[in-house]
Amino acid sequence: MQSDPRHRYAAQVAYMGGNYAGWQRQTPAEGAPVLGVQQVVEEALSRLSPVPVKVTGAGRTDKGVHSLGQVASFDLDKKWAPERLRLAVNFYLPEDVRVLRVFPAAADFNARRSALWREYRYFVWHGPVCPPHLNGRVWWNKADWDLDLARQACRLLEGEHDFRAFCRTGECPERSVRTLSRLRLRRWGAMSVLTVRAPSFLMNMVRILVGNIDSVARTRRGAPDGKRRPLSWLEGLLSGAERSDSAMTAPACGLWFWRAAYRDLPEMRTPPGAWL
Repeated sequence: MQSDPRHRYAAQVAYMGGNYAGWQRQTPAEGAPVLGVQQVVEEALSRLSPVPVKVTGAGRTDKGVHSLGQVASFDLDKKWAPERLRLAVNFYLPEDVRVLRVFPAAADFNARRSALWREYRYFVWHGPVCPPHLNGRVWWNKADWDLDLARQACRLLEGEHDFRAFCRTGECPERSVRTLSRLRLRRWGAMSVLTVRAPSFLMNMVRILVGNIDSVARTRRGAPDGKRRPLSWLEGLLSGAERSDSAMTAPACGLWFWRAAYRDLPEMRTPPGAWL
């Protein structure tokens, strides 16, 4: 009996999402090409293989969302040295997509199903002026936040809740209970950084979480008509309220897929450049 000649790999993929419809491969609508990051990674890897290469990602990202630590798994027909494979695939990738690291993986490794948790980070720049080099990389929010209220909101949202009010309308599954294992806020000068970790997320969940925290935490001077939502309102959303009961969806440009964790690949937990 002939052994399977395929070799499985896991790669950490970073990308700027502004030019893409999200991570996942798209179906063109009305003849117009719609590009997902998954497609460009598959096409680059396929240049190194006699057969087309299919890639599985750790998580979906929306149009305009960025990544530092997306994880992709795939099979190749021959064994590659990780450094050589990284150099080869990056040669065929566009400049706004890069493979940062490659690891050999077990035959049953799957970037999506094997993940213990996924972590996103959301970056908010507060104030009347945003440095131009941050354009498209953060949410420029002219209102400041009451940090005490924002942190209270984070603590309230942690744990297991029915997050139906935090899911995109029309995309919510029948079971909308999820567990946020971490929701933390850190602040450097005018920059707020929210870290959100969970085994799985609903569609648009992180961006809606940020929009709701903003409604609770923005200073009275920055709130419309001097009003902001109370913490009791936020708590009331966690019992299966509808999406229409909650606040805005924060812009995609501030959201980054930061990392995913795996039992058999502990190196993935700290991506290069994870300084925050």
